[in-house]
Amino acid sequence: MPALALSSEQQRELYQLLETVRHLDLSAIAWQRQGIIPGYAPERGQEAAQVGSAYAMNRELDFIFPTYRELGVARAWGVDMVAYMSTHKASWHGGLYDPVASRFAPIQAVVGGSVLHAVGWAHGQTLNGPLNTSTDEPQPSGKYGVAISYFGDGASSQGDVHEAMNFASVFKAPVIFFVQNNGWAISVPTDRQVAGGSVAARAAGYGMPTIQVDGNDIEAVYAATSAARTHAASGQGPVLIEAMTYRRGPHSTSDDPGRYRSLDEERSEAGQDPVDRYAEKLQAAGVVDQTFLANALSNAQDEEEQVRAGVIALGSRPGQEMFDFVYAEPTAELKAQAASWREESEHV
Repeated sequence: MPALALSSEQQRELYQLLETVRHLDLSAIAWQRQGIIPGYAPERGQEAAQVGSAYAMNRELDFIFPTYRELGVARAWGVDMVAYMSTHKASWHGGLYDPVASRFAPIQAVVGGSVLHAVGWAHGQTLNGPLNTSTDEPQPSGKYGVAISYFGDGASSQGDVHEAMNFASVFKAPVIFFVQNNGWAISVPTDRQVAGGSVAARAAGYGMPTIQVDGNDIEAVYAATSAARTHAASGQGPVLIEAMTYRRGPHSTSDDPGRYRSLDEERSEAGQDPVDRYAEKLQAAGVVDQTFLANALSNAQDEEEQVRAGVIALGSRPGQEMFDFVYAEPTAELKAQAASWREESEHV
């Protein structure tokens, strides 16, 4: 995939995003250890795949459908990080950010679940018809807004993903299936659960084009996602991107990766760190210097402190809300459960 021309300013912005995401990710692990949040799914090693892909999407037209491991996508997309982390603190089940206004769907914990949602939204774009292309308004980027669904190599084996890809291809839904192949489906290596050699190979069965890209090369990911977006937005249907990367660390803060791989294996198989790799590239090209890198780290640390303080300040939600948002019109059984809960917990 040929690299798209990025200005020096854009390259510096991408590096600042990488540094910020890396720092927030490592800090979130510490927050879990400190009891600030109950759980977290780290993404160390996947920052370039997440930031590069999100950077290529259109914030005015497109919609992001994440899993539980897309902090980097959320930050690059501009989602408020305190609101994003509220879901991890379990203070509000859908996150405190507005999914409609931010065009960033609620965090999805069901493996493969967000893929169906992305295809549904994308199909809705085709049902609504092409975007307004009248000459008296700014031209939209393509005929349709594009959905991008993030999931891993493990999730690609779910039945929901098969249904989503088949439906998207049949109806030419403008959607990008963005697979972060980080080498592990929790504790199972990719070669033991992905038939056909790669996730990208499967897409041929659905008649959709695929791009397999170095997921640790942020500019390559940006170029691949830009090309996929152009294809989907023009009405030609879905694209699958398989970003080859590596999960450095545990599947989640409750996982012990030492039970299924050694630290030496992690170091030898992970390749060059994507953040360090981009820093070296930009330094060699004269785009950044040590002063810029130091300032980027300082900015990331300042943001981490602000987010940490905001997360700590989040209060608990009223327990009654667990009943308020189940049905538009509560059933008799739900009302009885709510009454029983109030009697037992609030003594009313």
